[in-house]
Amino acid sequence: MSTPPGLLMVNTFLGTAGYKKLYQQLGYAVTVEGSERRALSALKKSPPAVIVADFYHQADFRDRLSNLESVLAAAQRLPDTRVLVFYDPAHQAALDKVSARLRIDAALTLPADEVRLREVLLAWKPADA
Repeated sequence: MSTPPGLLMVNTFLGTAGYKKLYQQLGYAVTVEGSERRALSALKKSPPAVIVADFYHQADFRDRLSNLESVLAAAQRLPDTRVLVFYDPAHQAALDKVSARLRIDAALTLPADEVRLREVLLAWKPADA
């Protein structure tokens, strides 16, 4: 029996917390982290098959455009890890700028279309899982 693929859920918004059950139903072993700093630590310990995170932009960020740039930069060194972000359509311009520099494999607007979310995660699930 194979080990289920890991999914790291960087949950900073309560709106996406409800998807944890869906991830588990799809066969992912879910780790939840409530901050980007803790997510970075989790990435180093055990690289997941998938990172799912909330993306947001605040105008008062001085040295970056979003909350996720550190996590995304770390994910660049993990070519087998897929990255999915949830975002508010109002933050599209910031997301476009970040995704021009850092790999984001899929982005879904909030509220997320659960059918599309399921399709993406099933397509990314390793064949042997």
